Amino acid sequence: MSIRPVLSATQSKPTLEGAGVHLHRAFGFHEPEAYDPFLLFDDFRNDDPRLSEKGFPWHPHRGIETITYVLAGEVEHEDSLGNAGRLGAGDIQWMTAGSGIMHQEMPHANTKGQMHGFQLWANLPRDLKMTAPKYQDVPSVEIPVIEEDDGTKVRVVVGDFWGKSGPVDGIAADPLYLDVSVPAGITKTFPIDTRRQAFAYVFEGAGAFTDAAAPQGVLLEKEVMGQEVNIRDLSGNRTVVRFGAGDDVRVQAGPEGVRFLLVAGAPIREPVAWHGPIVMNTKDELRQAMADLRNGTFIQPAH
Repeated sequence: MSIRPVLSATQSKPTLEGAGVHLHRAFGFHEPEAYDPFLLFDDFRNDDPRLSEKGFPWHPHRGIETITYVLAGEVEHEDSLGNAGRLGAGDIQWMTAGSGIMHQEMPHANTKGQMHGFQLWANLPRDLKMTAPKYQDVPSVEIPVIEEDDGTKVRVVVGDFWGKSGPVDGIAADPLYLDVSVPAGITKTFPIDTRRQAFAYVFEGAGAFTDAAAPQGVLLEKEVMGQEVNIRDLSGNRTVVRFGAGDDVRVQAGPEGVRFLLVAGAPIREPVAWHGPIVMNTKDELRQAMADLRNGTFIQPAH
């Protein structure tokens, strides 16, 4: 057994997206090989409805899959295939854009003013870039939950984990997508297929993702007041942790416990040509996608 080392631990950055949604971006648009097969991860948690209400009006996607996970509030969606619906707290939507789709996503806060959720983009391999678009909408009640004797809780959204299988299937990246909660002071190890790249995104509490006897954190170089310094990092809220190779991810929860998404997928290792919501393999394919948008052929006829 080998514990995966921490390659980086970075804070997500405030970003404006859509028609003016305030969110935090953990990664995206730079060095796609670092998280391959994943391209982008956004945290759109707000406690002020004005920061998210403008939403993500009609826009195209091609060549990718998008995974939306709602924690609080609702996301109303509709698309060019005629689908429409609402994602509520705990629900998941896995959209395969494939050859092309137009859709919109409009967040709505709950009675407390909260709109909390995440969106992850997964790349599609060359032979599936132009596959037929499809949706998998999964209500919260269908997501299996594992509860350990020490209080650890795992929601298995995608993949097989500790004897449970997530309800989303047929995904190109063969991913693992878990929502993990570990109580204060508990050290826990989570097996990850050695063939997959993996990252964690902390969104409550803090924890040390390292093979250590105490939650002292991993030694990292960070910028503090304009200078590069070495510090012990106890990864906390809105931190993305990228792991190296190994069999397991280990975390020791801090004094308030820790809750994080643990995501892993098989690398595609293909060229990436990327323009906004369209991700292909070559610049020529991007130019074709732009031409399709201009001449009205972006949406492929159903077979």
